[in-house]
Amino acid sequence: MKLTVTTFMTLDGIAQGPGGPEEDRSGGFEHGGWLVPHVDEDFGRAMNDWFVPADAFLLGRKTYEVFAATWGKVTDEDNIVATKLNTLPKYVASRTLEKADWAGTTVLRDDVAETVAKLKAEPGRELQVHGSLTLIQTLIKADLVDEFRLLVFPVVLGTGKRLFGDIIPTGLTLLDSKATSTGVMLQTYQAAGRPAFATVAPLE
Repeated sequence: MKLTVTTFMTLDGIAQGPGGPEEDRSGGFEHGGWLVPHVDEDFGRAMNDWFVPADAFLLGRKTYEVFAATWGKVTDEDNIVATKLNTLPKYVASRTLEKADWAGTTVLRDDVAETVAKLKAEPGRELQVHGSLTLIQTLIKADLVDEFRLLVFPVVLGTGKRLFGDIIPTGLTLLDSKATSTGVMLQTYQAAGRPAFATVAPLE
């Protein structure tokens, strides 16, 4: 399976608490909910399209708990996101999660990188990661991410957890880019190994 990462982030790279003030206040973060005013039909269509090829989900503990408490209660069969999340296998990386009642959940307590590499070797289309910032950084360091789907919102916050924090330098190849009616950039990148470096030649 291809491992894809879908993340909401601000223009300055903050990916903490996009869905609401109470989603993640760690570190004294007080700007939660910055995503909501920019949601439109273009956003909804993009999310639905990205969920279609999912065959399994890989989540960090905090994201798993938020998803289970929200999407786990949605019973509308026409809701693509809810149907996928409620019916497909879910893997949650955590050494502290005591129980996982959401149907189809497996808790990964061993070496995450090694376990995820084995999951990727299984047949299927996409193993999708949503949210899960700490987990994503672990996956990047292990060279396990095949594709990044970044939704960049026209907001600058200055403080908060960033998607690309303590990671190894990574090169990306742009596969697709478009904008929603509210100015959200939908960008799809393929991981391209280490970035190249050079020195600008003086102008003649």
